[in-house]
Amino acid sequence: MSDFIFRRAMEQDIEAIVAMLADDPLGATRESPNELGPYRTAFAAIDADPQQLLAVAERDGRVVGTMQLTFVPGLSRKGLTRALIEGVRVHSDERGSGLGTELTNWAVDQARSRGCSLVQLTSDRTRVDAHRFYERLGFEATHLGFKLPLD
Repeated sequence: MSDFIFRRAMEQDIEAIVAMLADDPLGATRESPNELGPYRTAFAAIDADPQQLLAVAERDGRVVGTMQLTFVPGLSRKGLTRALIEGVRVHSDERGSGLGTELTNWAVDQARSRGCSLVQLTSDRTRVDAHRFYERLGFEATHLGFKLPLD
């Protein structure tokens, strides 16, 4: 039995979530944990959208993991609804504890409960360990992703 609790994030979780987002080489260059205003604005939009689920994992009352699920209805694949997993982070103290596996499995269960027929995610190409992790969980690298920054 797991001692992690998975739940919808609340406003008081923002600081812990942002700290985890910033706690890696990529996040350290793009996150600003000392400026929570933009994160609070984003949280309000996410929380108000029924197609979004910003989740946290707790252990002993402390936020130790996070991820965002977006539910995307579509016309392709006979009107399939997919779940998109983004922003997965596990607190540095919990890496290797099995939390990543439990959090991902929880996300897949959430997708099933919402009627999704597909779960997909993206991972920065430099996160080779993350790629191996997702492949161990049954995910396949089937697409090539592109981004266009808008200034």
